[in-house]
Amino acid sequence: MNEYTAQDFKKGQPRWCPGCGDHFFLASLHKAMADIGVPPYETVVISGIGCSSRLPYYMNTYAMQTIHGRAAAVATGVKVVNPKLSIWQVSGDGDGLAIGGNHFIHAMRRNIDINMILLNNRIYGLTKGQYSPTSPRGFVSKSSPYGTVEDPFRPAELCFGARGHFFARAVANDGPCTVDILKAAHAHKGAAVCEILQNCVIFNNGAYDSVYTKEGRQCNAIYVEQGKPLIFGEHGEMGLMQEGFGLKVVKLGQNGITEKDILIHDAHCRDNTLQLKLAMMDNEHGFPVALGVIRDVDAPTYDEAVNEQIEEVKAKKSYHNFSELLETNDVWEVK
Repeated sequence: MNEYTAQDFKKGQPRWCPGCGDHFFLASLHKAMADIGVPPYETVVISGIGCSSRLPYYMNTYAMQTIHGRAAAVATGVKVVNPKLSIWQVSGDGDGLAIGGNHFIHAMRRNIDINMILLNNRIYGLTKGQYSPTSPRGFVSKSSPYGTVEDPFRPAELCFGARGHFFARAVANDGPCTVDILKAAHAHKGAAVCEILQNCVIFNNGAYDSVYTKEGRQCNAIYVEQGKPLIFGEHGEMGLMQEGFGLKVVKLGQNGITEKDILIHDAHCRDNTLQLKLAMMDNEHGFPVALGVIRDVDAPTYDEAVNEQIEEVKAKKSYHNFSELLETNDVWEVK
């Protein structure tokens, strides 16, 4: 039996718009933390600036709202000097991938042992509806009244390109899947990115309508599970096969295709080729949206390596603190 309940991690009254995906995610985070069992006093939640970045105020843990785009930098510092703490960084797509984009990719590259939550609604909500780095080309917003003329970041592609070792995805109002990927992120040793798809009910409602209901996910999404065939559909009648260097959607029973022909998901494969193809699938190109843990590979972590190096250097020194330093070398007496 778990020592903690979701209630142990709750604090305050959330002040988000009714229907905002942040409400759904917060409830899942509370539940996941209770299941994980790390005490609130050994847990830290760090955010930047934005609607989603209000989340630390609703956590009965150590928490800090930093400045715009700097959550990853602060989370890195906390983890390096307090390696035993469980660190959760929460950012929106604007905060995390625009002004915070540089910190995001270097946290990936260094493989710092932090859980990086990206709440992606494809819009700047707090500043009232400007397009963000994940808004699609042609998106009409207050800052792009005639449609954007640029292509967006794909968070998975950015993570993989920065040599990320963990990437997972869930829909905000899909509690069971969200809790599962959060628990997997905590279990992973290293930088773990969880992309949470959510609508902004005020400025970008319907951004993820195709997968925002249980019925929609049955037809338009695929839950990837380690070691299991990549099958989806309302009745599990569809699957994914490899075709050349890409993937293709097939129907089981058609043209003699059986479950044995379907690809098996391997999140632990070091070669990320197929994992990236899964992460990049979308409905617009006839594919289901991949949900669950897509990549989960072990690698050395920055924080552990730094602390090991410090201990190694300290062991070689004849002094270990300031007082010993003063007593070790020549002493002058000033008269």
